[in-house]
Amino acid sequence: MFSLQNVIQIVLMFFVLVTLHEWGHYYFAKRAGILVREFAIGFGPKLFSYKKGETRYTLRLLPIGGFVRMAGEDPEIVQVSPGQTVALQLDRSGVVSHLYLDQLDLRSNVVIGEVRQLDLERELHVSLDVDGEAIRYPVHPQALMVTKGRETQIAPLDRQFGSKTVGQRALAIFAGPVMNFLLAFVLFLIAMFMHGIPQQIKLDSVSAGSPAEQAGLKAGDIIKEINDVEIGADSGKIVTEIQKSADRSMRWIIERGGEQRQVQMTPMLKDGALIVGIRMDSINRKATFGEGVTGAWDSMVGTTKNIFLGFKMIVTGNFKLDDLGGPIRIVEVSNEFADLGLKYMIAFSGSLSLYLGIFNLLPIPALDGSRLVFLGYEAVRGRPVDPQRESMVHFIGFALLMLVMLAVTYNDILRLVKG
Repeated sequence: MFSLQNVIQIVLMFFVLVTLHEWGHYYFAKRAGILVREFAIGFGPKLFSYKKGETRYTLRLLPIGGFVRMAGEDPEIVQVSPGQTVALQLDRSGVVSHLYLDQLDLRSNVVIGEVRQLDLERELHVSLDVDGEAIRYPVHPQALMVTKGRETQIAPLDRQFGSKTVGQRALAIFAGPVMNFLLAFVLFLIAMFMHGIPQQIKLDSVSAGSPAEQAGLKAGDIIKEINDVEIGADSGKIVTEIQKSADRSMRWIIERGGEQRQVQMTPMLKDGALIVGIRMDSINRKATFGEGVTGAWDSMVGTTKNIFLGFKMIVTGNFKLDDLGGPIRIVEVSNEFADLGLKYMIAFSGSLSLYLGIFNLLPIPALDGSRLVFLGYEAVRGRPVDPQRESMVHFIGFALLMLVMLAVTYNDILRLVKG
């Protein structure tokens, strides 16, 4: 069940992961002088929108990511051509501040004429034929074009994404995943301080009817040895010993109430794995700062290895469709970790942030990794790829990603229906 507290935690987790990723793109794009038109969380129809400075901030319907729209990345939607009749609004110094493209008769305090020449990227001027007289007007670098009630700020060449150096553009792209890596480390560090350093493994719960219950194990028991192997704080040893004990009895030494006891049990096979029916916890002490940093780094390294192992299984085809999960499955798993407690939810959020950063660096069209590949090719080649061709590659990649997303989401729904 999804409690209100869990829902709030899950929504907050996704909001922070996506927002920080996009903020990385946004911050370094702004530092490079690029005009950022929109900072969006989600895709699809807008739910909420407001504009501050040059950037419009939007919250969209589908919570499956976000984007930062920079000037020059895609062809500009608003176009003005010679021969078109427009209205110009001038500031006190005679510089164009607004270019109106429709409803010209309703505009007041404007100059109306037919466009003879127009340059909104380099020289920033517009020449109008006003009552048979050609008049040239300078255009402000932040002038607005207005049509159908929408304002679009012009983007001089030096404010466009493509005008910046390869290094500046690469940094603006790479900064998104980097923010996720930094967030993952911070979350792992917080989880380490909350969880502490394990000293001993104890039982959190024992499943009814399981071999562990039949052997007399109870929640709170401390596991000292299994088959003469000292356990200490390493829960992995318990798993290893269980998997080595198919069809044979295991000897456990546990501590309960300060006294040690010996029990015998034989694992049972369930869903292709040997289990004894226990859920483990640990007895911990507070971590020092150095131990916290070391533990957070170890968590980063271990989680990264597992992520790449999952990618390898997908590439080699060594997986089932049920192994893949979309947004619904991620929410389900998030709810499970939220049920375990805040420290587990924080650690899971760190893993998800790390996964988001790594996944975005894959050289898949529409992802940050693919855009970095194009920039690397440009650096070696000495000139950029045709922007229209690159945009087409990213568009096709995005469409394919959406198809995959729909497929795994459909599979998630089937799994829910089947229970």
